[in-house]
Amino acid sequence: MKNKAWTWVMIVLVAIIMTGAVTSAIRFLRVDDAVARLLGAGTLVLVGVGVWFLWHAIRFGFRTEQLGRILDAEGALPEDTVDRSPAGRPNRAQADEQFARYKAEAEADPADWRVWYRLAYAYDIAGDRSRARQTMKRAIDMQRGAPPR
Repeated sequence: MKNKAWTWVMIVLVAIIMTGAVTSAIRFLRVDDAVARLLGAGTLVLVGVGVWFLWHAIRFGFRTEQLGRILDAEGALPEDTVDRSPAGRPNRAQADEQFARYKAEAEADPADWRVWYRLAYAYDIAGDRSRARQTMKRAIDMQRGAPPR
């Protein structure tokens, strides 16, 4: 819950910064100077791209949380059984063992979004955030009935 609160604090701060950037961009666009107008237009484009990325990140988080709640209600939420060092690094042997188990589960039943959710979790524990995100997107798409990416 603490992490979620900090996430929302950061989202609000980014929104405030983006609002300031849009205000400055509008001021630049009103100036009778080509360079100032280009700066204003460029700023609006950058803010637009930032809003797009922020929206997709928030939506991904909500959808991931939704799947987690479904699995929790079913009693199928993966457990973090991997020991951690004082610095927070997972025990490599335990993480590899857990990953192998979830990978075999996904290979045995590739049509079930639940196994892909658990595999994404295993990727995250193993430190492969990029594959964790890709695998979680696949689980989300499968659960929603969309073709997997």
